Amino acid sequence: MINIPRHRLHNQRIVSSTFEHPGQAVAWFGAMQAQDYAGVKWAIGLRCREATEASVEQAIVDRSIIRTWLQRGTLQVVAAADIHWMRALLAPHLIAQGARRRRQLELDDAVLTRSAEIITRFLQDQKQLTRADLLSELEQAGIATPGARGYHILRHAGLEGLICFGPMQGKEQTFVLLDEWAPQRKQLPRDETLAELAGRYFSSHGPAALDDFVWWSGLPKKEARAALEMAKPQLHTEIIDGETYWLPPTDLAPQEIAPTAHLLPAYDEYYLGYKNRDAVLDARYDKKAVSSSGVFRPMIVIDGQIVGTWKQTFKKGKVMITLNPFRAFTANENQVLTTAVNQYGSFLGLPAAI
Repeated sequence: MINIPRHRLHNQRIVSSTFEHPGQAVAWFGAMQAQDYAGVKWAIGLRCREATEASVEQAIVDRSIIRTWLQRGTLQVVAAADIHWMRALLAPHLIAQGARRRRQLELDDAVLTRSAEIITRFLQDQKQLTRADLLSELEQAGIATPGARGYHILRHAGLEGLICFGPMQGKEQTFVLLDEWAPQRKQLPRDETLAELAGRYFSSHGPAALDDFVWWSGLPKKEARAALEMAKPQLHTEIIDGETYWLPPTDLAPQEIAPTAHLLPAYDEYYLGYKNRDAVLDARYDKKAVSSSGVFRPMIVIDGQIVGTWKQTFKKGKVMITLNPFRAFTANENQVLTTAVNQYGSFLGLPAAI
């Protein structure tokens, strides 16, 4: 029987990565969870050879990576070459799902159309505006944005393909027009997009089950099952404890002997990308890994198992890592954890210490 965590570490390219550029890592996944901006930069960086925080940010500036609302209506990063066909596949269902919430916020078609006109006017010709500035323009035009209204106006504009996130302006996120930021449109027939999405997911996340793909993609189960059927010729199957798992046919996960350790960011695909997470985390620790309000914490992974959480603080030009283990670590585990901490420090360009 295959070792699920070991194969996932390999297929997620947390180990054995050959990616030279952040855009390659993002394209391998199809999409990566990205509501935590600092976290997703590290999620991309740890899957690339010799990546730095600056090189990941440059990939966003260079427009090879797009950050917007996509899977499950949450923020994702997507390769620029994939954004248009993925949005066309996934967004209509999400827009329909959000109709009730928009009614509650009194965001009817007239308000959303007017908002889109204002947003377009102020962003066209490659302009970049912060969220605060864009909402201010809407307010001045008579569109109320208090509470959740502003967020849902911008989210709807993102799902409609009008806007996406641009580069950071200091510590502020900016918005740009998607068609100006990523003008090259790759459109595929719907069946091809379904097969492509399923192929990307099971290749990068395998071994994974159909219910995992349903969770990750946000597709209705009937469509997700059809997508898997079309992708099956490029996949391999394993039956583990009565459950059917799919993974790439050339999956050659290394047989690790010494302990391996990794510091994963909050919301990393290694944990978040599955409905059933029992293979990588003892259920006793679920509430330690994820807060009662649904915040996913940065996680310590040893030999494929999530065995603690971590946090960082910056002091006098270096990053200090505080470990919160779920169990005691051995001397060998502490040694490989030090290597993982140093890897993170190298990514940030700072000395790092526990």
